[in-house]
Amino acid sequence: MGMNDMVRFFRQMTGRLGSNIYAGMPPHANRQQMSFLRQLQKEMKKENSLDCPLEELPVIVFDLETTGFNPEKGDRILSIGAVKVIGSRILDNEEFYSLVNPEIPVSPAVLKLTSITEEELRSAPITSQVLMEFLNFIGTSVLVAHHAKHEQAFMKKCTSEELRLNFDHRVIDTSFLIRLFQPLVYSLPLEQICLECGIEVRDRHHALADAKMAARLWAFYIQKAREQGYQNMREVYEYLSLIR
Repeated sequence: MGMNDMVRFFRQMTGRLGSNIYAGMPPHANRQQMSFLRQLQKEMKKENSLDCPLEELPVIVFDLETTGFNPEKGDRILSIGAVKVIGSRILDNEEFYSLVNPEIPVSPAVLKLTSITEEELRSAPITSQVLMEFLNFIGTSVLVAHHAKHEQAFMKKCTSEELRLNFDHRVIDTSFLIRLFQPLVYSLPLEQICLECGIEVRDRHHALADAKMAARLWAFYIQKAREQGYQNMREVYEYLSLIR
């Protein structure tokens, strides 16, 4: 792992919202939303999880279902699912799920894959509303996702377009911990790596179900890391930087 990776990782663990997020807020933003974003910005500046003991490390594991793979070409979010995890403990009573009205046609193949219907999408809240609710749910937490570049790209694009807001939360890929034990693992499908770890695969391509599977995967490797003597994420990173 090189110097650029190091810089990205430290930003990832101490992510912050841009300092000029309010000037471009959309006209429909209300005072409550503005106040929330202002407070979130202050708290993000103080956030530092590198030295938090692994058994106490709070993260939010999330997943998106989307109309395609490229937000820069107009693909949109269809649903967001997320669950809170502390150390290796999944808080099933603290979860987030919402469908999102993409306001564009969705291909039959995607509808079949996700088991989402056109009727459900038409009655779902619009993207800006769901994004604000999701930001409220995640707060300043470190984020985790499987194949995180996908989630990060959509969150950055949609948050910028819908809220005129920089989404500077850094998202850790599940492979970050997996590479402690399987150094060559970068892009295995979620269902494959879950099965290898004895995690049941259910309701694949449902955002909340996938988030819960990814959370179990994260918790599984947090526990393995603790058993190997790692105390915090700084120690994990230092080891990975040596074997890269």
